[in-house]
Amino acid sequence: MTRIIAGRAGSLVLDVPDAGTRPTSDRVRESLFGALEASGVLDGAAVLDLYAGSGALGLEAASRGAASVDLVEKAPRAATVAQRNAGRVAKAVGDGTAIRVHRSAVDAYLRGAHGPFDLVLLDPPYDVGETELAATLALLAPLVADDATVIIERASRSPEPALPVSLVPTRSKRYGDTTLWWATTAP
Repeated sequence: MTRIIAGRAGSLVLDVPDAGTRPTSDRVRESLFGALEASGVLDGAAVLDLYAGSGALGLEAASRGAASVDLVEKAPRAATVAQRNAGRVAKAVGDGTAIRVHRSAVDAYLRGAHGPFDLVLLDPPYDVGETELAATLALLAPLVADDATVIIERASRSPEPALPVSLVPTRSKRYGDTTLWWATTAP
């Protein structure tokens, strides 16, 4: 069962697609969002959730104070589930937080997107190769705000993501089979 962990929509159960996605565990989301809240990243942030699946990452940000959340998911079933979850979280949050679902491939969305985004969450399928991920990060780089935070979730067996020069790695944290890679904009 996937749920919103904390914030104004805390404990709300989210639907998950019946196949084709790999939801981030509650343990990983709880640790990630605890760190983001402690650093003040979420309050009033413009959030971009790429490869959104059910939308759990971006919707957790909405529950915890983000001003806007854009969920990008190309799989029709997953995008439909994300749209349903977004509606339920928006109703629970109830303060005009803008939550939008974009049924699009990530790179196609990034080519037409308008930033800046303060927080970007990327949870690509594990079979997305390093070269493909590097190309996506290069498309993302011009859309992030100064002092933006970028979080990349990958299989722990994957190498450190190749970041464009405008993003610098700040830390990584392993959670069993999953590793979160943190980056920020270069000074």
